[in-house]
Amino acid sequence: MKHSTAEIIREYGPFPDTNNVAGVTWDGKHVWFAAGDRLNALDPATGETVRSIDIAADAGTAFDGRHLFQIAEDRIQKIDPKTGGVIATIPAPGGGGDSGLAWAEGTLWVGHYRERKIYQIDPDTGAILRTIETTRFVTGVTWVDGELWHGTWEGDESDLRRIDPQTGEALERIELPAGTGVSGLEFDGGEQFFCGGGTSGTVRAVRRPR
Repeated sequence: MKHSTAEIIREYGPFPDTNNVAGVTWDGKHVWFAAGDRLNALDPATGETVRSIDIAADAGTAFDGRHLFQIAEDRIQKIDPKTGGVIATIPAPGGGGDSGLAWAEGTLWVGHYRERKIYQIDPDTGAILRTIETTRFVTGVTWVDGELWHGTWEGDESDLRRIDPQTGEALERIELPAGTGVSGLEFDGGEQFFCGGGTSGTVRAVRRPR
């Protein structure tokens, strides 16, 4: 397995009135991050929070190009980012144990934290299409140029892992410094991952290794 040490490019926050950062996603301009009772939009160039949507947001976040998706306990909410309104709700496959959320190939990918699983689900019905078993607790989930990555957080250790989407086998590992937790995970389509920092109340940008 390929192994490297994470290069943290930048740390955003901690943010006012934010005790925990959960899911993160990227809409091409802003990093949206789940902050418990709201979704915040962060401008990564300035580090400023430019917008908030009041909504339950305690785990993974995703963006399909038009809509935001947000895990709230045992359900996934589809949100119109223009209005902040919830336009649909589906059951979350982990029944409340869900963690990361990503959009790829027209479907949602959902981490099940303690079960060490990632589910591919139908975004309209919540039906499980595929189950991938991994070897570590799953936090954030993201796709990178056809590669499936997920965050891990066990005890004092966190890393970013690329896994085989068929077998769940770990292929690459980016190790974060001890005590640096990863909650949410998102690729920006270029050179970096955005990582939710959990109870640190921060978002970190980590360079994608080449």
